[in-house]
Amino acid sequence: MASLKPFHATDLFRLNAVNLDVLTENFHISFYLTYLVQWPTLFFSTENPQGQITGYMMGKTEGKDKDWHGHVTCLSVADDYRRIGLARQLVDNLERRSEDPYDAYFIDLFVRSSNTQAINMYKGFGYSVYRRVVDYYGGDPEIPDEDAFDMRRPLKRDKNRESIRENGEEFRISPDQVFQ
Repeated sequence: MASLKPFHATDLFRLNAVNLDVLTENFHISFYLTYLVQWPTLFFSTENPQGQITGYMMGKTEGKDKDWHGHVTCLSVADDYRRIGLARQLVDNLERRSEDPYDAYFIDLFVRSSNTQAINMYKGFGYSVYRRVVDYYGGDPEIPDEDAFDMRRPLKRDKNRESIRENGEEFRISPDQVFQ
């Protein structure tokens, strides 16, 4: 059993069980705090009955017009709490909050094209690949660059489902085209 809780700055000192996993992206404290200040209702966690953080979601809103959307910046669940529905609970909460009060058209996220476990999880949540961003993950000369899938799920406001497309894996763009 886990409860959804608003994230607080002091929770950063309690993330070790979640962030010490190789699948979790880690950020500088200032990055976390920026999200907490700018999108406090889109940054939340789950806790077990003992008060330990078992997972968290960092989200934001961005875009304009029909591109106005919620974005999954980071979703992470502690290893011992995977496959019991916490990721789904966190994603559902971000979707609800992106619809009300933000009135977003869709939710999106970026995932490494090699991360089949995450891709399949998000597909199970109703997301589909909108496009492939070629060499999105890169910059380290010792690690080969890797493509990202921009995955999306339309929300209620996107009645015509314009935010998704068929065969998005084949629609290739460069990283500099992401925000155009």
